[in-house]
Amino acid sequence: MLSLANYVFMGIAFLASLTAYFASNPYRYLRLFPFFLMISGFIDTIGLLLSFKNQNNLIWYNLYMIFEFCFYFYILRETLYNKKIKNIVRIIPFLFVLFAAFNIIFIQRITVFNTITYALGALIIVATCVYFFFELFQLSYPVNIARLPAFWICAGLLFFYACTFPVFGLANFMQSAPWVIIRNLKTIVNLLNIFLYSSFIIAFLCGIRVRNSTS
Repeated sequence: MLSLANYVFMGIAFLASLTAYFASNPYRYLRLFPFFLMISGFIDTIGLLLSFKNQNNLIWYNLYMIFEFCFYFYILRETLYNKKIKNIVRIIPFLFVLFAAFNIIFIQRITVFNTITYALGALIIVATCVYFFFELFQLSYPVNIARLPAFWICAGLLFFYACTFPVFGLANFMQSAPWVIIRNLKTIVNLLNIFLYSSFIIAFLCGIRVRNSTS
């Protein structure tokens, strides 16, 4: 569940993502972010309403989790340079969907948070982001990373999923934890969400060039 601050940063990220349609020669994958962020806000709103009614919202989150990871797999594939690795990442979403479906049907079921699916998706994203940075710093030509959207997106994803992996990967085992620990973990996750949306905002705006006016 997102806090009010998360909704605010998500809204700012959505508005910033719209600049991809007005910037000259925008990266193609950036144009998909407005739709992704709208779906994310919709799912979180449904989850919030269901929690207020004391109804299970994990069905929505488990299904959205599959979509979210597949979206990020596509984004990361578009940021890579090596064609062989890009082809490997290209088939990952199909295998991931099959695994997630198997987990939903035979292992953890749909009404329980699918920690196994989350842990696998997080590991794949972290590994792909690490490889992206390896490629980036092996380039034979200079790159202004401050103006490179992929840098900010991968930095946000790497930090977010590396930090949430132990939290959500063990979420089902923490239900009996003291309330203070659960509250602190929720605060940490909210801060990580804010950091992730902030990295998206920078990614959308970093390529915008401001003209210097002279009198």
